[in-house]
Amino acid sequence: MEKAVLIGATGTIGKAVNQQLTEKGYDVIATSRKLTPSIDIENKESIDNFFADKKDVDAIICAAGDASFGAFSNLTDEQINIELNSKLMGQVNICRKALKALKPSGAIILTGGIFAHNPWPETTNIAMVNAALEGFVKALALELSEGHRILVVHPPFVKETAQAMGMDGSNCPPAMEIARVYVQGLEGKESGKAVYVDEYSPNRQSNRRLRQ
Repeated sequence: MEKAVLIGATGTIGKAVNQQLTEKGYDVIATSRKLTPSIDIENKESIDNFFADKKDVDAIICAAGDASFGAFSNLTDEQINIELNSKLMGQVNICRKALKALKPSGAIILTGGIFAHNPWPETTNIAMVNAALEGFVKALALELSEGHRILVVHPPFVKETAQAMGMDGSNCPPAMEIARVYVQGLEGKESGKAVYVDEYSPNRQSNRRLRQ
């Protein structure tokens, strides 16, 4: 049975990924700040502690990371640093430890977002980090050995999240549809690329802004 670490397993996308991995027969080690074993991707010591006893893992997926909307002129240092420390450096630091836990031909899948390519107003901070993650993945793939692979999923806005925020989510895919992209990435052979939900890739009309 293949073993997969899933970070952010209590989030909207994470829950859906967990369900699909389990249905595929993976032995899932589900973790987040709320679960046991726990991990806080903003805390390097927490990452170190989590991976201290992990080895021979086939897949490591991170569906965690905080994001902050806001007009660029109004962004505070705290808002910018939250995203940099969480979604960007949190996932970078996960990779530093995860590579030592991976089996040969194992895969790491990170989470970015479609705003890297199709931003909306007031997504400057999010778009910056998502684009940085894509560049990181492309470069790291050139250094990997033993058949290791790395991808970043750029999901669009999730239907369930839009609805919870009081928005019209009719143009958004549900979490289960997004989760399939993660599983397909694990079962494929690509590395160093950004992957997308069908019909929600860059320049598609379906990436238009949501309505309140």
